[in-house]
Amino acid sequence: MSEDDYSQIERDGGRHAVSARGRASKSNDAGRYEASHRERVDDGWADEDESPVQHETTLTVDHSRGIISSNRSPDLHFNKTISPYRGCEHGCIYCFARPTHAYLGLSPGLDFETKLFFKPDAAELLEKEFRKPSYQVERIQLGAVTDAYQPVEKKLEITRRVLEVLAEFNHPVGITTKNAMVTRDIDILSRLSEANLVVVALSITTLDHKLARAMEPRASTPRRRLEAIKTLSSAGIPVAVGVSPIIPGLTDHEIENVMELAAESGAKSAFYNMLRLPLEISQLFQEWLAAERPERASRVMSLVRQTRGGKDYDSRFGSRMVGEGPIAELIARRFELARRRLGLAEQITDLDGTRFKIPPRAGDQLTLF
Repeated sequence: MSEDDYSQIERDGGRHAVSARGRASKSNDAGRYEASHRERVDDGWADEDESPVQHETTLTVDHSRGIISSNRSPDLHFNKTISPYRGCEHGCIYCFARPTHAYLGLSPGLDFETKLFFKPDAAELLEKEFRKPSYQVERIQLGAVTDAYQPVEKKLEITRRVLEVLAEFNHPVGITTKNAMVTRDIDILSRLSEANLVVVALSITTLDHKLARAMEPRASTPRRRLEAIKTLSSAGIPVAVGVSPIIPGLTDHEIENVMELAAESGAKSAFYNMLRLPLEISQLFQEWLAAERPERASRVMSLVRQTRGGKDYDSRFGSRMVGEGPIAELIARRFELARRRLGLAEQITDLDGTRFKIPPRAGDQLTLF
């Protein structure tokens, strides 16, 4: 996207509308910090044959002055993240990042997947950080919050420019995505891979095309994600598969099949997370279940609660990612047995941070030593 395109978005009040299709959210309730809340009421005048409302996607420029976020979660193997986008058009109904839209005064429901924010100067901000004398090299994770390869990336190419900076500075990076678009950047990823500076993880929740379309409507199809694993692996780029999230009573029967097809496609490692329903996500997910899988809704929520001590969610470190109790333990055993049997136990998270080097800028005076 050119600078003129960005300027046009600014002239239009910071918003740019594009066409839209299906969405996963069934509501758009106000965020938890808002003073007033909306509630839908059926007054009897609705046309039962009325077509579903089409919700447009809008893009708003995010003028954040920083680009690297930090966390100190003991559940994660990285501390630094970059999110080129806020909100995610993939629209995964279970996305743990949905509640972050409430900080913007927006709904974690439809707003999260239709009102997106992007950082056009992400690459420039990253280079500025890398050139600081105080910068400490540490693996950076792309896609840890919202997907760095969501559909608008095809036009904006913000993630690609971020990767170019990472490659220029020989900086280690991990990528997590549900979009086969990651293969577009195979030229940069190959360079990073040669120096042991990158690992890519493709998340696959289900192999059921219809379920995936309803649950994660704008992510790549399961088949295309498997093809992306094969393409990246064939290029020598280390790839992991994330069986994530596992939804008891809905997708847990697919654990072994997902891992088997991923291994056949060239994945070298695997990980999983249990479904997480913090804050507004619980209501959104239950609305989705009632609408899309009503025959399973009560069973799924019963099993979810059995992995969370009887609650919809338990945020304690150590258990929030994998749950607890007999059902969670059974899933963990099944996953580990399949991981070993299929050769997906390789550890590919250790990247080389010793290669980091600040390249000279045009006009910089060269040193003698």
